[in-house]
Amino acid sequence: MSQKDKAMRFRSLHRKGAPLVLYNIWDAGSAKALADAGATALATGSWSVAAAQGFADGEAIPLDFLLRIVERIVQAVDIPVSVDFEGGYATDPADLAENVRQLIQTGAIGINFEDRVVRGEGLHPIEVQAGRIRAIREAARQADVPLFINARTDLFLNADPTAHEGCLTEALQRETAYAAAGADGFFVPGLTDPGLVRAIVSAARLPVNVMMRGTLDRIAIAAELGAGRASYGPGPYRSAMADLTARYRALT
Repeated sequence: MSQKDKAMRFRSLHRKGAPLVLYNIWDAGSAKALADAGATALATGSWSVAAAQGFADGEAIPLDFLLRIVERIVQAVDIPVSVDFEGGYATDPADLAENVRQLIQTGAIGINFEDRVVRGEGLHPIEVQAGRIRAIREAARQADVPLFINARTDLFLNADPTAHEGCLTEALQRETAYAAAGADGFFVPGLTDPGLVRAIVSAARLPVNVMMRGTLDRIAIAAELGAGRASYGPGPYRSAMADLTARYRALT
């Protein structure tokens, strides 16, 4: 399957109420294991990829090293691979576009792209982040790959859950701006209240990606709320490492 065909296939898997399930992987071995188990698509988790190589999250793993890992993952499987690209390893749109071009060259067909200021404070202003998404879309257009841009907002991730309802208006403003800039999906990690997830899904133009945690503990719940994508973030890596250490301790 060509890279373009993989990108189109990946896009088609995002269906409201029948979410694409992405049990996040971190290397070629975990990618091949899930592909062999029947996964229709794969996505890395930035925390997991970094931890598997001894790095902290937050673009601590060098870009060239990340690109080599992604290239090896893509070579190991014949299904679509999306990459958690954090903030794109750049703030300036031109530098960001160059980094995305390099990522596309690995064979990846999608990215998560967050609005948090990596290694800084707070979130990028809405129009600034929209401009960055436009730069990514143009880089993908020039590469002739319909890259799936999953625009992530960190409004909910580190906020007190009691404040989540107050974030809805800004979240939807961001979704509208990101969609107009060329995003294909809207990711709301940290938002687990069913009523608030439903409110986002109902108002959003884009397929909504939820992270499976807390009350979102079954795919059936994400589907009932209308999510178009359900992912697991660092959970799979943490579970795998917990199993590894438990098995080792049981030897003694």
